[in-house]
Order: sequence, then structure tokens, then C-alpha cells
Amino acid sequence: MLSITSNAVSGRIAQEYRSRFGLKVPEWRVMAVLGDAGGLTQRDLTALTLMDKVAVNRACKDLEERELVWRQPNTRDGRSHLLELTEEGRRMHGAIMPLALEMERRLLANFSDEEIATFKALLVRMKQEVRDLHAEGIDSGNYDT
Repeated sequence: MLSITSNAVSGRIAQEYRSRFGLKVPEWRVMAVLGDAGGLTQRDLTALTLMDKVAVNRACKDLEERELVWRQPNTRDGRSHLLELTEEGRRMHGAIMPLALEMERRLLANFSDEEIATFKALLVRMKQEVRDLHAEGIDSGNYDT
């Protein structure tokens, strides 16, 4: 049920930025994280988005081709690059964030403040349970965020 609900919510929000901005879900996830965090490596993006590295690589490549992100050398590690939003990428991020927040508001409009707080707390706990299972070696996924 959690997976299906997550897909339904992501799919509904994705309709907005796909139709208006031509972005796929992985591309928006990368842009959202870069918009919040600034320059990151693809490894960082993989950990923070919980997407597999192939999906992150493809999203970064597509965003670079559209000149929404750019690469620069990573001075802390010469083997990797930092990705950052370009000026156009920052403009697009700034236009999409209010849409995403409005969609979240609409999705939660029929829930009380107490229900929303409980829901968010349960999601945080669920995410921690996944991390704990990973730490115990039960799963080989990447759940570092």
C-alpha cells in the first residue's frame, strides 16, 4: 500500500512538471535536491534521492543536455565532479517548487493538523526502520538519507 500510494502521489505531482516543464520524475528529483543542497556529486545525489545510480546518471545527463545543470571539478576529490543548477535550472526550480508545495497542500487539505503531524512522524519512523534493516545487512539497497 505504501509503494502504491507513493507512486500515485509522485505520478500526480509529476503530471504538473512534466506537462509544464518537460521533466521526468528522476530529473525533477535531482533538480529538487540540487536546488536545496547546492553542488553535489552523482554519488551524493544517488544517496539523497534513493534512486539507483543509473537513473541518477541518466537524469543528470538529460539535465546537462538541457543546460539546467552543469559540472565542475570537485576540488575535494579529483575523481568526481560536482553538479549544480545553472541559472536557467534555478529559475525552473523556483517555478516548480510552489507548484509542488501547492499540490502537497491540496493532497493534505482534508487531513487535520494532528493527522498530518502523525503521518509525517510515521514516515520518518518507516524510513529509519529501512535504514536499520540495511545496517543489519538484511538489504543491499542504498538508504543513506
